[in-house]
Amino acid sequence: MTASTPRRAAGSLFGLAYGDALGKPTEFLTVSEIVRRYGPAGPRELEGDPALVTDDTQMALAVAWALHDAPALTAEAVEPLLRQRFLDWAASPENNRAPGMTCLRACAELSRGTRWQEATVAGSKGCGANMRVTPIGLLDVDLDTLAGLAQLQAGLTHGHPTALAASELTAYAVRLLRDGTALPELPGRLTERAREQRTVYRDDWLGDLWQRPGERSAAEFAARGWDDCLRVLGRLEAALARPDDGGDPCRLTGEGWIAEEALATALLCALRHPDDPVGALARGATTAGDSDSIAALAGAFVGTAHGMAAWPAGWADRIEYADQLAALAAALD
Repeated sequence: MTASTPRRAAGSLFGLAYGDALGKPTEFLTVSEIVRRYGPAGPRELEGDPALVTDDTQMALAVAWALHDAPALTAEAVEPLLRQRFLDWAASPENNRAPGMTCLRACAELSRGTRWQEATVAGSKGCGANMRVTPIGLLDVDLDTLAGLAQLQAGLTHGHPTALAASELTAYAVRLLRDGTALPELPGRLTERAREQRTVYRDDWLGDLWQRPGERSAAEFAARGWDDCLRVLGRLEAALARPDDGGDPCRLTGEGWIAEEALATALLCALRHPDDPVGALARGATTAGDSDSIAALAGAFVGTAHGMAAWPAGWADRIEYADQLAALAAALD
């Protein structure tokens, strides 16, 4: 598959929403409860018309629209737009999908005009940092800009170095797929990136975020996050070296409530079903962990790899926010 395969952005954005919608009803169920309800293959059909999503898709749309409207892709231009989009989301009556407390707490501080480096929840590396970052991987920007944007959008709410590193890796995975990298190559490429970036602190994007009690240097702050990512990528490689037993992928790479595990477990679902995109979503939704976030990221990955043709034709008319997803995809594709 070449980088010219049509509609990769559409496949990615809609795939994220489809995974989110399939995982929404299963997020707080055990695997046995999910199997009793949907069968051993998990949920493979959208429910409802429209099929509702969660805050994962809502916040991905917030990020995508902020980037769409930015006059320049710099920290100075993008941060106020991200802030406003996040605040609009926090105040919206549609923000009723069990949103993460970290995002709500940070938005409460941002609404007071607090500098984002002080508004962020410094100790949080929850998956809210990277469930929303995949649109950044679809941008036609250099890798330093991609990394800065990914870490900035994470940092507004999640100030832990692992949230920053995992968000960059998630966006980078989408970039690689957009440019034609095969899904099985991702773990190695992401590990290589993590090692290269291990002590890189992007002060032009993050400012003084690292300066907090107990931190000795910006490089050591960054390294803590990349080391967490390297550990979970090692678990991913070990999982992929074994035959697939068809069980819950969370047993091998984590339940996905934290950023690095959401990335790794979503990748595991995608890599177990590289030629069955709906199967990748269903695998993510059939987990004991953060099923909607895992399935959403898996959908973004396989959707970028295969393009919009990956998905059942009727789904695009039934997913919530279809008009926004289509408009953003058209701009990016």
